Amino acid sequence: MSIRRVALLTAGGFAPCLSAAVGDLIERYTEVAPGVEIIAYQYGYHGLLTGNYIVVDAQGRKDAGVLREYGGSPIGNSRVKLTNAKNLVERGLVAEGIDPLEFAAEQLRKDGVDVLHTIGGDDTNTTAADLAAYLHEHDYELTVVGLPKTIDNDIVPIRQSLGAWSAAEEGAGFAFNVIGEHRSNPRMLIIHECMGRNCGYLTAETARRYHELLKSRKWAPSLGLTRERWDVHAVFLPEMKLDLAAEAKRLKALMDEQGNVNIFLSEGAGVPEIIAEKEARGEEVERDPFGHVKLDTINPGQWFAGQFAGLIGAEKVMVQKSGYYSRATNAKAEDLNLIKSMCDVAVDCAQRGESGVIGQDEENDDVLGAIAFPRIAGGKPFDISRPWFTSLMGDLGQIVEPAEAASGH
Repeated sequence: MSIRRVALLTAGGFAPCLSAAVGDLIERYTEVAPGVEIIAYQYGYHGLLTGNYIVVDAQGRKDAGVLREYGGSPIGNSRVKLTNAKNLVERGLVAEGIDPLEFAAEQLRKDGVDVLHTIGGDDTNTTAADLAAYLHEHDYELTVVGLPKTIDNDIVPIRQSLGAWSAAEEGAGFAFNVIGEHRSNPRMLIIHECMGRNCGYLTAETARRYHELLKSRKWAPSLGLTRERWDVHAVFLPEMKLDLAAEAKRLKALMDEQGNVNIFLSEGAGVPEIIAEKEARGEEVERDPFGHVKLDTINPGQWFAGQFAGLIGAEKVMVQKSGYYSRATNAKAEDLNLIKSMCDVAVDCAQRGESGVIGQDEENDDVLGAIAFPRIAGGKPFDISRPWFTSLMGDLGQIVEPAEAASGH
């Protein structure tokens, strides 16, 4: 396939892989196809709709490796859903009566893009596939090769999405400092809230890494410095059944014994209960353009704090969220290796004209390659029966049962 112009686009929420992936793609094209022009749409689909892009010049190609040292996205993200015409009209991105998908596809044709690399979650990548399908129907061939970005690690059927490991590692470091507050008051309850709307992977992996981190530390029990006080004492995920009474009883015993309790909470845990409470009071639950509940408006961490504080006799409660801190960090070593391998495959697929999302295919022996877009979906639940997670829960003495909604997975 003859490629003249390649476009890069990052979209959705941040993850510790976007910057490195942009850099790796630029370097790979410069290495194997230096004559290909590279452009980068600014702020994801927002930039595509407005025709706002930069051309990667010679200096940009030389500097591409620097991007591995940074988090965020140098080319910018936004939350733009091309099928939500009403929202896009309100934001001034398209005119009334215009089909945004058609408008964006025609912009790609106008810009002369032969290959579009999207770095994002399932919505980002499947939307790109819709653009390619439209252009194909109108006699313009566009190859779309996506990279799987999400700290939730919840893309079907991809084993490991980019950025999730790094976000968990950073979240564990965040927790270490936050939990250092546990002796700032008698009977202290600390809740560390992690991102994870529907999938508890990030919270579970963050808790595991934090728990393992403590095993490498030295302690001074006779001086009050004990691993037990610093450890994680409970993990709550959307995939787990929430038994407030049983957990309150267990955690109260810990509070009575050592004077503090530390909880790792997925922001999606308990959301159905919170929504039910709010709607029972006649309150409206706010949602974003994708139809997702705005979690910052229902504040799961504060809700859990309110539920547990009285039940376990906490004198002081602290809720801390690591989400924005961990998702905007730079990619760490294991993610950098995965990003590099996926970007190399992505460029190879692009040169062959093979579209799809690059990933280790869980339904095909974890083979790394381009997975067809119709097979890509979001909302993959975290498997709470994983041996490392059951081992962690065993260490904590917490009973784990699947939530009703997740029991079939």
